[in-house]
Amino acid sequence: MVHFRRIVSLLAAAAVTPVVACAQNAGNGFLFGPPTATFALRGGWAIARAKSDLFSYTTELLTLNRSDFSSPDLVADLAFRITDRTQIVLSGGLSGMDRESEFRHFIDNNDKPIQQTTSFRRVPVTIGVKRYLTSPGRSIGRFAWIPSRVAPYVGAGGGMMWYRFRQAGDFINFETTDVFSSTLDSQGWAPTGHILAGVDYSMSASFAITSEARYGYAKAKLSNDFSGFERVDLSGLSTTVGLAVRF
Repeated sequence: MVHFRRIVSLLAAAAVTPVVACAQNAGNGFLFGPPTATFALRGGWAIARAKSDLFSYTTELLTLNRSDFSSPDLVADLAFRITDRTQIVLSGGLSGMDRESEFRHFIDNNDKPIQQTTSFRRVPVTIGVKRYLTSPGRSIGRFAWIPSRVAPYVGAGGGMMWYRFRQAGDFINFETTDVFSSTLDSQGWAPTGHILAGVDYSMSASFAITSEARYGYAKAKLSNDFSGFERVDLSGLSTTVGLAVRF
C-alpha cells in the first residue's frame, strides 16, 4: 500500500508538471512574468539606394532603372530582454532581384537586341539595440504581465553584409564593337550599420503584429570583373511587416 501511494503521488506530480510549466509561460490574456525573448519574422520591400558609379553606368547603357535594383525583403529578428524597455536584437535579412535587360542604343549584326540578366543580392547579419518609447507591458501583482496594445520603438545596430552583383549574357567590346557572351560576378562581405523605427501591435499576450522601417548603410569593394569602378553602394531603406512571438 505504501508503494502504491508513492507511485500514485509520482504519477500525479508528473501530470501536473507540464500544466504548471505551460502556466508559467501564458495565461488568459497575460504571461506569467515578462517575456525573456521575442522572435519576429517580417516581409516587405527593400529600396536600394543604388548611387555608386556601377549602377549609373549600368542604367545608362542597359534598359534598367535605379528602381529595378529594389526588391522583396525578408527579415528575421531574435530579441532578448535586457530591461523593461530595452532589448538586444540579433537580425538577419535577405533581399534580391533578377532583371532581364538589353543595350539601349545597340543591336547585333542580326538586328536583334543584345540581352543579359542582372542579379543583385544583399544579406545583412547584425546585432543591435532596440528601445521602446513607452512600456511594452505592465506587471500585475507578482506574476502576471500584460502587453501594451501599441508599443513604438527605435534602435540601431551594425554587423556584416554579404552581397552579390552578377551580370550574365551578351555584351559589347566598345573598342572593336564585337558582341561576346560573358558572366561578370562580384561578391563578398562588407561592414554595415543601420538605424530603425517600428511599432508592435499586440493581438494577445504571446503574439503581435510588428512593422518596421530600417535604413542600412554599406559599401563594398568590387571584384576584378568590375575593375575601374568605385566601391558598390549597398545602402537602402527596408520597410517590413510581420508576426512577433513572445516567449
